[in-house]
Amino acid sequence: MSPSPTPATRTDDELLAATDIPVLLRYGLTQDAFRTALFGDGAVAAAVTLDQLGVVPRSVHFVAEIVRSGGLAYAAGLSEPLPSREASAHLRDWLEAAAQAAPGQDPDARADRTARWLDTVTELIGLRRDARAHARA
Repeated sequence: MSPSPTPATRTDDELLAATDIPVLLRYGLTQDAFRTALFGDGAVAAAVTLDQLGVVPRSVHFVAEIVRSGGLAYAAGLSEPLPSREASAHLRDWLEAAAQAAPGQDPDARADRTARWLDTVTELIGLRRDARAHARA
C-alpha cells in the first residue's frame, strides 16, 4: 500500500480568500444565525482579499458612507468604487449580493447593516497593515 501524497498546506489568508462572501452576505444580512459568520469570517475574508489587492482602509470606509447615503443599489452601480479594477469587481459583487438579499426587507436597514459590515472590513484591513508595519519595525 503506497502512502497517499500529503496535500499542500495553505495559509490562513489563502483559505479565507476562498470564502464565498456573496453567499455570506445574502444569508448574513437576512438571518440572525448567519450574522456572526458574516461579521466574523466574512469580514476577515473580505479584508484579506482587499488588502492583498492593495486597497487602503479609507477607500472601503468611503464606500460604506456611499452605501449609507445613496443605498446599496446606487453603490453597486458605481463604475469603479475602489481604485483598482479587480478590487472594484470584488466589491461590486458583494454589494450586488447585499442589494439582492431579502427583497422584502427594509432597504435602509439592509444598507445600514452592509455599511457596518464594510466598516468592520475597514478596521480589519487597518489592523493587518498596522501589524505588518509593526513587524517590519
